[in-house]
Amino acid sequence: MTINEIQDQIIDEFSVFTDWMEKYEYLIDMGRSLTPFDIAHKVPDFLIEGCQSKVWLYPSFSNGIITFTADSDALITRGIVALLVRVFSGHTPDEIISADIYFIDRIGLKQNLSPTRSNGLLSMMKQMRLYALAFKSKQEQL
Repeated sequence: MTINEIQDQIIDEFSVFTDWMEKYEYLIDMGRSLTPFDIAHKVPDFLIEGCQSKVWLYPSFSNGIITFTADSDALITRGIVALLVRVFSGHTPDEIISADIYFIDRIGLKQNLSPTRSNGLLSMMKQMRLYALAFKSKQEQL
């Protein structure tokens, strides 16, 4: 699936909910479905700066594809990072770097987050793109 197809799928999933309490519950459920995070990666190197909650993001790169695993100590934040992992994992560095991320606005997520959570969301996306840039650079050097 392309990044846009995944985003469209997320928009469709969220469209069935009429109020934000239901959407928050869905986010929390998404966080619960994250792949278990390796405790060895819960170190400062993988902690995302700029988040109100603690968020760890671990990238791996194999055969030109980036896979992310993540965790957070807050339920809603864990759901948010689960969405981002779903969108960005399984794609090339170029796909991640050039992606137009529109699902956040279309599902109303940004407007329904506190300013600190909104900043955290931006920090998570920025970090994922920085990892993509680093892997692209490393790939080009080979």
